[in-house]
Amino acid sequence: AAMLPVLRRCRPGPVPLPALAAALGPGPVPGLCPGWSPRAVPARGRKTRHDPPSKSKASRVKLPPPVDPEELLVVQERYRQYRLVVSALRAEFRAEVLQKQREERLAAEGSVEELEEHRRLMAWNDEENARQQARRQERARKEEEEQKRRKLEIAEKQARKMEAFLEEKEKEVLQLQEEAKSFITPENLEARIEECLDNPRNYNFAIDKDGRIVKRTVLS
Repeated sequence: AAMLPVLRRCRPGPVPLPALAAALGPGPVPGLCPGWSPRAVPARGRKTRHDPPSKSKASRVKLPPPVDPEELLVVQERYRQYRLVVSALRAEFRAEVLQKQREERLAAEGSVEELEEHRRLMAWNDEENARQQARRQERARKEEEEQKRRKLEIAEKQARKMEAFLEEKEKEVLQLQEEAKSFITPENLEARIEECLDNPRNYNFAIDKDGRIVKRTVLS
Protein backbone atom coordinates (compact mmCIF):
# COMPACT_ATOMS: atom_id res chain seq x y z
CA ALA A 1 0.00 0.00 0.00
CA ALA A 2 2.93 2.35 0.71
CA MET A 3 4.42 1.51 -2.70
CA LEU A 4 1.35 2.47 -4.79
CA PRO A 5 1.64 6.28 -4.43
CA VAL A 6 5.28 6.04 -5.38
CA LEU A 7 4.47 3.93 -8.44
CA ARG A 8 1.76 6.35 -9.53
CA ARG A 9 4.20 9.20 -9.43
CA CYS A 10 6.81 7.21 -11.29
CA ARG A 11 7.16 7.55 -15.03
CA PRO A 12 8.76 5.22 -17.55
CA GLY A 13 12.48 5.30 -17.55
CA PRO A 14 15.26 4.52 -15.19
CA VAL A 15 14.76 5.58 -11.56
CA PRO A 16 17.74 6.47 -9.40
CA LEU A 17 18.19 4.01 -6.58
CA PRO A 18 18.78 6.55 -3.78
CA ALA A 19 15.50 8.36 -4.51
CA LEU A 20 13.53 5.09 -4.69
CA ALA A 21 15.09 3.78 -1.51
CA ALA A 22 14.28 7.01 0.31
CA ALA A 23 10.68 6.85 -0.91
CA LEU A 24 10.19 3.18 0.03
CA GLY A 25 11.73 3.50 3.45
CA PRO A 26 14.10 1.16 5.25
CA GLY A 27 14.05 -2.56 4.60
CA PRO A 28 15.06 -4.94 1.83
CA VAL A 29 13.14 -4.72 -1.43
CA PRO A 30 13.26 -8.01 -3.42
CA GLY A 31 14.06 -7.73 -7.13
CA LEU A 32 15.51 -4.22 -6.77
CA CYS A 33 18.32 -3.67 -9.27
CA PRO A 34 19.78 -0.74 -11.25
CA GLY A 35 17.67 -1.59 -14.31
CA TRP A 36 14.36 -1.66 -12.42
CA SER A 37 11.43 0.41 -13.74
CA PRO A 38 7.69 0.72 -12.86
CA ARG A 39 6.79 -1.15 -16.03
CA ALA A 40 8.27 -4.34 -14.48
CA VAL A 41 5.70 -4.31 -11.61
CA PRO A 42 2.87 -6.86 -12.19
CA ALA A 43 -0.54 -5.33 -12.86
CA ARG A 44 -2.55 -7.82 -10.67
CA GLY A 45 -3.06 -7.00 -6.99
CA ARG A 46 -5.62 -5.87 -4.41
CA LYS A 47 -8.07 -3.20 -5.52
CA THR A 48 -8.44 0.02 -3.60
CA ARG A 49 -11.67 1.11 -1.98
CA HIS A 50 -12.23 3.62 -4.80
CA ASP A 51 -12.10 1.07 -7.62
CA PRO A 52 -15.51 -0.04 -9.01
CA PRO A 53 -16.64 -3.67 -8.65
CA SER A 54 -16.03 -6.14 -11.41
CA LYS A 55 -18.70 -6.80 -14.04
CA SER A 56 -19.27 -10.38 -12.82
CA LYS A 57 -20.10 -9.10 -9.28
CA ALA A 58 -21.88 -5.84 -10.14
CA SER A 59 -25.38 -7.29 -9.46
CA ARG A 60 -24.32 -9.31 -6.46
CA VAL A 61 -26.32 -8.63 -3.29
CA LYS A 62 -24.65 -9.69 -0.05
CA LEU A 63 -27.08 -11.38 2.32
CA PRO A 64 -26.29 -12.36 5.88
CA PRO A 65 -26.11 -16.08 6.57
CA PRO A 66 -29.36 -17.65 7.81
CA VAL A 67 -29.75 -17.93 11.59
CA ASP A 68 -31.70 -20.64 13.38
CA PRO A 69 -34.04 -18.95 15.94
CA GLU A 70 -33.72 -21.76 18.47
CA GLU A 71 -29.95 -21.75 18.18
CA LEU A 72 -29.95 -17.94 18.49
CA LEU A 73 -31.98 -18.19 21.73
CA VAL A 74 -29.59 -20.82 23.12
CA VAL A 75 -26.55 -18.72 22.23
CA GLN A 76 -28.08 -15.58 23.73
CA GLU A 77 -28.95 -17.45 26.94
CA ARG A 78 -25.45 -18.84 27.19
CA TYR A 79 -23.93 -15.39 26.61
CA ARG A 80 -26.22 -13.99 29.31
CA GLN A 81 -25.12 -16.65 31.78
CA TYR A 82 -21.50 -16.07 30.80
CA ARG A 83 -21.82 -12.34 31.42
CA LEU A 84 -23.48 -13.01 34.79
CA VAL A 85 -20.71 -15.40 35.87
CA VAL A 86 -17.98 -13.04 34.73
CA SER A 87 -19.60 -10.08 36.49
CA ALA A 88 -19.99 -12.15 39.69
CA LEU A 89 -16.35 -13.22 39.54
CA ARG A 90 -15.24 -9.66 38.98
CA ALA A 91 -17.33 -8.46 41.92
CA GLU A 92 -15.91 -11.24 44.11
CA PHE A 93 -12.33 -10.44 43.13
CA ARG A 94 -12.98 -6.73 43.62
CA ALA A 95 -14.40 -7.40 47.09
CA GLU A 96 -11.40 -9.55 48.00
CA VAL A 97 -8.99 -6.86 46.86
CA LEU A 98 -10.88 -4.17 48.79
CA GLN A 99 -10.99 -6.40 51.88
CA LYS A 100 -7.23 -6.99 51.68
CA GLN A 101 -6.59 -3.30 51.24
CA ARG A 102 -8.86 -2.51 54.20
CA GLU A 103 -7.12 -5.10 56.37
CA GLU A 104 -3.70 -3.79 55.43
CA ARG A 105 -4.79 -0.23 56.20
CA LEU A 106 -6.27 -1.25 59.54
CA ALA A 107 -3.18 -3.29 60.34
CA ALA A 108 -0.98 -0.30 59.54
CA GLU A 109 -3.16 2.09 61.56
CA GLY A 110 -3.96 0.04 64.64
CA SER A 111 -1.28 -2.65 64.77
CA VAL A 112 -0.28 -1.75 68.34
CA GLU A 113 -3.85 -1.76 69.66
CA GLU A 114 -4.67 -5.00 67.86
CA LEU A 115 -1.51 -6.64 69.20
CA GLU A 116 -2.41 -5.63 72.75
CA GLU A 117 -6.00 -6.81 72.23
CA HIS A 118 -4.70 -10.09 70.84
CA ARG A 119 -2.45 -10.59 73.84
CA ARG A 120 -5.32 -9.83 76.23
CA LEU A 121 -7.62 -12.24 74.43
CA MET A 122 -4.96 -14.95 74.37
CA ALA A 123 -4.43 -14.54 78.12
CA TRP A 124 -8.19 -14.77 78.72
CA ASN A 125 -8.29 -17.83 76.43
CA ASP A 126 -5.51 -19.51 78.41
CA GLU A 127 -7.31 -18.81 81.70
CA GLU A 128 -10.58 -20.16 80.31
CA ASN A 129 -8.83 -23.27 78.99
CA ALA A 130 -7.22 -23.86 82.38
CA ARG A 131 -10.59 -23.44 84.14
CA GLN A 132 -12.33 -25.82 81.74
CA GLN A 133 -9.50 -28.34 82.12
CA ALA A 134 -9.84 -28.20 85.91
CA ARG A 135 -13.60 -28.76 85.57
CA ARG A 136 -13.00 -31.72 83.25
CA GLN A 137 -10.49 -33.23 85.65
CA GLU A 138 -12.87 -32.80 88.60
CA ARG A 139 -15.72 -34.35 86.62
CA ALA A 140 -13.48 -37.26 85.55
CA ARG A 141 -12.41 -37.78 89.17
CA LYS A 142 -16.02 -37.85 90.37
CA GLU A 143 -17.01 -40.25 87.59
CA GLU A 144 -14.10 -42.52 88.50
CA GLU A 145 -15.09 -42.47 92.19
CA GLU A 146 -18.72 -43.19 91.28
CA GLN A 147 -17.62 -46.08 89.08
CA LYS A 148 -15.45 -47.49 91.88
CA ARG A 149 -18.36 -47.17 94.33
CA ARG A 150 -20.69 -49.00 91.95
CA LYS A 151 -18.16 -51.76 91.43
CA LEU A 152 -17.74 -52.09 95.20
CA GLU A 153 -21.51 -52.29 95.71
CA ILE A 154 -21.81 -54.93 93.01
CA ALA A 155 -18.95 -56.93 94.56
CA GLU A 156 -20.54 -56.69 98.04
CA LYS A 157 -23.92 -57.75 96.66
CA GLN A 158 -22.37 -60.73 94.91
CA ALA A 159 -20.47 -61.63 98.10
CA ARG A 160 -23.72 -61.52 100.11
CA LYS A 161 -25.44 -63.69 97.52
CA MET A 162 -22.58 -66.18 97.62
CA GLU A 163 -22.63 -66.21 101.42
CA ALA A 164 -26.39 -66.85 101.49
CA PHE A 165 -25.96 -69.59 98.89
CA LEU A 166 -23.23 -71.25 100.96
CA GLU A 167 -25.35 -71.05 104.13
CA GLU A 168 -28.29 -72.65 102.34
CA LYS A 169 -26.10 -75.43 100.99
CA GLU A 170 -24.61 -75.94 104.44
CA LYS A 171 -28.11 -76.30 105.90
CA GLU A 172 -28.99 -78.81 103.21
CA VAL A 173 -25.84 -80.78 104.01
CA LEU A 174 -26.65 -80.78 107.75
CA GLN A 175 -30.20 -81.87 107.01
CA LEU A 176 -28.98 -84.68 104.81
CA GLN A 177 -26.56 -85.74 107.52
CA GLU A 178 -29.40 -85.78 110.04
CA GLU A 179 -31.61 -87.75 107.68
CA ALA A 180 -28.79 -90.15 106.93
CA LYS A 181 -29.01 -91.45 110.48
CA SER A 182 -32.28 -93.23 109.62
CA PHE A 183 -31.02 -94.67 106.33
CA ILE A 184 -30.94 -98.46 105.93
CA THR A 185 -27.37 -99.69 105.63
CA PRO A 186 -25.91 -103.18 105.38
CA GLU A 187 -24.90 -102.90 109.05
CA ASN A 188 -28.44 -102.16 110.40
CA LEU A 189 -30.40 -104.11 107.80
CA GLU A 190 -31.23 -107.05 110.14
CA ALA A 191 -32.24 -104.74 112.97
CA ARG A 192 -34.53 -102.70 110.76
CA ILE A 193 -36.20 -105.84 109.40
CA GLU A 194 -36.86 -107.10 112.93
CA GLU A 195 -38.19 -103.66 113.93
CA CYS A 196 -40.62 -103.65 111.02
CA LEU A 197 -41.81 -107.16 111.85
CA ASP A 198 -42.35 -106.28 115.49
CA ASN A 199 -44.20 -103.05 114.69
CA PRO A 200 -46.40 -103.61 111.67
CA ARG A 201 -48.12 -100.53 110.20
CA ASN A 202 -51.36 -100.46 108.30
CA TYR A 203 -51.42 -98.02 105.36
CA ASN A 204 -54.81 -99.19 104.08
CA PHE A 205 -56.99 -96.27 105.20
CA ALA A 206 -59.07 -93.45 103.77
CA ILE A 207 -58.81 -89.72 104.58
CA ASP A 208 -61.09 -86.75 104.12
CA LYS A 209 -60.35 -83.35 102.58
CA ASP A 210 -58.64 -82.18 105.75
CA GLY A 211 -56.30 -85.19 105.81
CA ARG A 212 -57.98 -86.98 108.74
CA ILE A 213 -58.31 -90.75 108.73
CA VAL A 214 -61.95 -91.67 108.39
CA LYS A 215 -61.71 -95.41 107.71
CA ARG A 216 -59.09 -98.04 108.32
CA THR A 217 -59.05 -101.77 107.69
CA VAL A 218 -57.89 -104.26 110.31
CA LEU A 219 -54.72 -106.22 109.61
CA SER A 220 -55.29 -109.94 109.36
